[in-house]
Amino acid sequence: MNSGAKISKDSKNSVIDLYNRLPDCKSPHLFSFLPPAMKNIPAFKAILESPRNVIIVTHFKPDADALGSSLGLAGFLKKGGHKVTVITPSDYPTFLMWMPGNESVISLSNESEEPFIKAKQSIAAADILFCLDFSNFSRINSLGEFVKNAPGIKVLIDHHLEPESFADFEQWDHKAASTAGLVFQLIEQLGKKNLIDADIANCLYAGIMTDTGGFRHSNTTQTEFLIASELTALGANPSNVAKQIYDTNSFERLKLTGFVLSQKLQVLPQFHTAYIMLSSQELKQFGSQTGDTEGLVNWGLSIKGIKLSVLMYDRKEEIKLSFRSLGDFSVNEMARKYFEGGGHKNASGGMSRLSLEDTLKKFLSILPEYEEKLKSTN
Repeated sequence: MNSGAKISKDSKNSVIDLYNRLPDCKSPHLFSFLPPAMKNIPAFKAILESPRNVIIVTHFKPDADALGSSLGLAGFLKKGGHKVTVITPSDYPTFLMWMPGNESVISLSNESEEPFIKAKQSIAAADILFCLDFSNFSRINSLGEFVKNAPGIKVLIDHHLEPESFADFEQWDHKAASTAGLVFQLIEQLGKKNLIDADIANCLYAGIMTDTGGFRHSNTTQTEFLIASELTALGANPSNVAKQIYDTNSFERLKLTGFVLSQKLQVLPQFHTAYIMLSSQELKQFGSQTGDTEGLVNWGLSIKGIKLSVLMYDRKEEIKLSFRSLGDFSVNEMARKYFEGGGHKNASGGMSRLSLEDTLKKFLSILPEYEEKLKSTN
């Protein structure tokens, strides 16, 4: 996120009100969560004063943060009279389809060319294009060139490391736990928090909840709890959001999880590493759908002494890798260097064009390079 601009008076007052309601946890550092305002926010605010044709694009295989921040932002912009369309470069898990606005999403699919044609036309006609939860055009696959070359104003809202420089306006902060939190903060900076209703609040809460691992990951700070509290006050239902995302499993997904834990989870004590490898045949055996592998990589980190966990599975067109780590060990560096990926220090993604077996061999061959770092990581 760009620095140097002052926080609006309205934003500060909203935080002061919250501060006064929390007498038992007052701290001189309470205001440290306030982000610097988007650079040129008066110009950005002026652009939004007239109804615009707006497109919001998420990354490929959107998770709860990508979809929640997008649908939350869409709901907010619609209240300002804007025509808003959310586009996802792929399908997404059924356990996210409860989100308000889901029914209007243009979701690209290999099964039909129609959504792609519609998305392409919408992007070309947009006055404003919001890029949410990604900062490199490679993350939106076939839509990358169309968004890059589109004439509309581009707005980046994201928290991933090493973004491309392409946006006219940026709400970017790699220290932020979620893109949904950045959307909330942007709405505050615009002085429009009063427009957040229960539907918007639930979408944004979902993004914050999942990207902090249910407020358990190391990226969880005072900021996340304060924003979550604000969203709850504005109508978010934490219990229902958690149930929809964490407790709405298919029987097949549970059987896949059991299979992974009993037969596929491997541990390498010397490297403080665990890994899971799933073939397309194994995924097919359990009728795997989009989202069924989500969270599997975290099981490795739950093992005492493990500091790096990796999931690799065959996505037909490529091998997908998910990296998770503890402490100071950066999986972002590993993913960028060897697997055409990246993301965050402790959570990143990558891909491989090798076979699944050769991808595993490559991964195992680079572990000695990181042995000392993994051993000394706190």
